[in-house]
Amino acid sequence: MKIRTGLALFLLVGLVACSAWNEAPPAPTPTASPTPQGRTPEQAERVARLFLQAWQDNDMAGMHRLLSFGGQEATLLPAFSDFYRRNQATMTLQSLETRITGQLPGPGGRMTFGYDVVFHTRQVGSFSESGRTLRLTWDTRLQNWRVIWSPADLLPALADGGTLRLDARLPGRANIYDREGRTLASRNNRIITVNVIKNDIPHVGNCNLRLAAALNLDISLIEQILAARAADWLSEMGAVDPLVWQETRAGLERDCNARFIERPARQYETGPATAHSVGYVGWPDDSQVAALTAAGFPQDSIIGRSGVEASRDEALRGIPGGRLYVAEAGGGQTTLAERAPGPSQSVWLTLDAPLQAFIHDSLQRARSRAAETWAPGSDGAAAVVLDLRSGAILALVSDPSYDNNVFAPFPAMGREAALELAAQAQDDPRRPLLNRATLGLYPPGSIFKVVPAIAATDSGLYALTRKYLSTGAWNRDLPRRDWLAGGHGLLSLPEFLKYSCNSCFFEMAWDLDDADPWTLPDYARRLGFGAPTGLRDLTEAAGELNDPDVLAEQGFNWHPSEAVSMAVGQRGVSVTPLQVAQLYATIANDGARYRPQLVQQVSMLGDTPTYTLQPELLAESDFDPEVIALVQGALCTVVSEPGGTAEHVFRGSPLLAQGVCGKTGTAETPGEDTLPHAWFAAWTPAAEPEIAIVLLVENAGEGSAVTAPLAREILEYWYFGREAS
Repeated sequence: MKIRTGLALFLLVGLVACSAWNEAPPAPTPTASPTPQGRTPEQAERVARLFLQAWQDNDMAGMHRLLSFGGQEATLLPAFSDFYRRNQATMTLQSLETRITGQLPGPGGRMTFGYDVVFHTRQVGSFSESGRTLRLTWDTRLQNWRVIWSPADLLPALADGGTLRLDARLPGRANIYDREGRTLASRNNRIITVNVIKNDIPHVGNCNLRLAAALNLDISLIEQILAARAADWLSEMGAVDPLVWQETRAGLERDCNARFIERPARQYETGPATAHSVGYVGWPDDSQVAALTAAGFPQDSIIGRSGVEASRDEALRGIPGGRLYVAEAGGGQTTLAERAPGPSQSVWLTLDAPLQAFIHDSLQRARSRAAETWAPGSDGAAAVVLDLRSGAILALVSDPSYDNNVFAPFPAMGREAALELAAQAQDDPRRPLLNRATLGLYPPGSIFKVVPAIAATDSGLYALTRKYLSTGAWNRDLPRRDWLAGGHGLLSLPEFLKYSCNSCFFEMAWDLDDADPWTLPDYARRLGFGAPTGLRDLTEAAGELNDPDVLAEQGFNWHPSEAVSMAVGQRGVSVTPLQVAQLYATIANDGARYRPQLVQQVSMLGDTPTYTLQPELLAESDFDPEVIALVQGALCTVVSEPGGTAEHVFRGSPLLAQGVCGKTGTAETPGEDTLPHAWFAAWTPAAEPEIAIVLLVENAGEGSAVTAPLAREILEYWYFGREAS
């Protein structure tokens, strides 16, 4: 922002005459350029404007060049720059404006200019100072006007050795709720802040030791904190959980004369059931400190470290306020500006907390019941439930999970117990910290068969009336077999999916590759594989999808066998459970692919939301409607007709009245005695689809035996309120 031009020559009302400024008489230098005409008020005004403009531009070197020679010698550029940058950082300065208001000749050939300045800061807003003065002298060494500088030219209150300070005023972190307003993350935990007055500490050495032990900090840091605090005002040294406070209170009161203030802290009401989605808060790491302090927060602020706590951290933590003041050398304080903190905003997730808890418990029960079958060899499981009309995620479960309370800075269980549990979670070979729903990568097995079915028919390679005779063996590239010894006999194309006939898809993939090796991987990409789903609030894996170019980059040649194995989800493709949920939602939606979303709303309680979920259509396919209808119908027979791979699982279920359409999957994994991954993916109701569900259990066996029963249990709970037996 530029200074106004056209300065009128007039006397400043109430301007105090400058006191004498002691400087050694300047000596001429070789660079002097005598300019008799330059010793004019107009030339002095020009230099004053240049100095103020350089300040506005944050050009410390430019400001320093305009100081008198004696001033430059007294305050070298590094010290000058450090003074401005340090104090401007304290005030969280973003920009400033200056305006010259008048001038007055001073004694000894000096000039004094009056000006106003407006500071725009991040933390305390804008504040102005009027009637300030900038003094210039004719520097005979430089043969030009130069600024007579002192610390008062930054802030007049700094003239007598005062120190600029900012007391941050932080808003409380807002809550996280589920879709119906059930609390997932709150401030219902309590912590105690430890506060001391430096002048009132009776035993400094002992006090430092006790503070270091209670706050779990190095004693050198305690000393630094105390050194930076004013001697006679109450200083917050840190916070402790109630258990630590009980153990250390007596010693802190005796040696530090400490005072204690109770404050709220983060607590996760649903713990392991929602930990992977909600995430947790913690201290910033070194890479985050600069951005945090630039936003006006102290570097020891608590911030979101994972999950929605991290992705929506700015809304949840609010906008800091504060009081900017000068601590005077004599002990007084001069307030320059203050602003209350901006309120934080709560976040409503799309998750349904009871459904989330039910699925979490169901996986735990299933693992317990299967202790002698799949459980010993299975490290984990995942489940996803999508509202396929909007992309809202109703449930996102990863098993095993962890208690996110143990990673919060002040856990209710106490620091020692939390550290022990956190170490167990980090060292557990089953990797409970891994969100298997979005980051776990698995071969999809037979749930992938819908992709070659769509590719072969939509491309025109196969007629919708295509049939195949399954004999149980297939030998075009190498000996391969159906899962059913002797084969399934003569099958129509929908029956390929109903019976999950392997040889049918071996043949289909061979024909696709013979026509064009790119067709199968291209259709897989059009259906969302090989790329993230678009979920914004959690980290997700892109998965793997091979094609001739990908293999060539790896130094391998594409062969028809690649397509044959890919068609049954056994090689060249790896997926996340969320990608599979998106795929089956896309099929149920007649080819429309929506972005999965985890956040439903962001707002202050009772206020207009700043964010509300809107369905986002990522792709609207141009697949032949007859092809989509054929695949939809085939998947419904998987559950509803005899011979379908999941029919026996849903037999007698009230869900059959509304219809369930889906696919079982059994994905082989390396290892002679390793059980395959079990999959089940489905949607319901059949005619007017509402939700899609995907279950994966690692190294557990067949999808029809492991995951399909879990899906029935979950869907019956969702639609009929049936609790598990």
